[in-house]
Amino acid sequence: METSILKTIRSMLDMDPDEEVYNNDILIHINSAIMTLIQLGVGPKDGFVVSSAADTWNEFLGNSKLLEGAKQYIYIKTRLGFDPPTSSFVVEAMKASATELESRLNMQVDPGEEADQNE
Repeated sequence: METSILKTIRSMLDMDPDEEVYNNDILIHINSAIMTLIQLGVGPKDGFVVSSAADTWNEFLGNSKLLEGAKQYIYIKTRLGFDPPTSSFVVEAMKASATELESRLNMQVDPGEEADQNE
């Protein structure tokens, strides 16, 4: 499995992971998605920025069970920003998936307060 965040997302975008063409454009969208995830409580509290292919999933989330959901979310948001589908139906489906992932990831990190057993 690829550990580089940039290379993983490039691969998911059907691009050669080792090429460097468009890396700056892709990194903008990756970092925007990561910023949203951090605001939802997923990732390091002090933030995280991907600046090259050297930045890894382990550095971002470690062995978190949220990793696969985070990968999918970052891919969707990057795809929509960098190379959106031509079909509006596909765009809407991807937006709905991103919204659902936001909710699910947020629920995983903040399941809510447990009711006081003494009340």
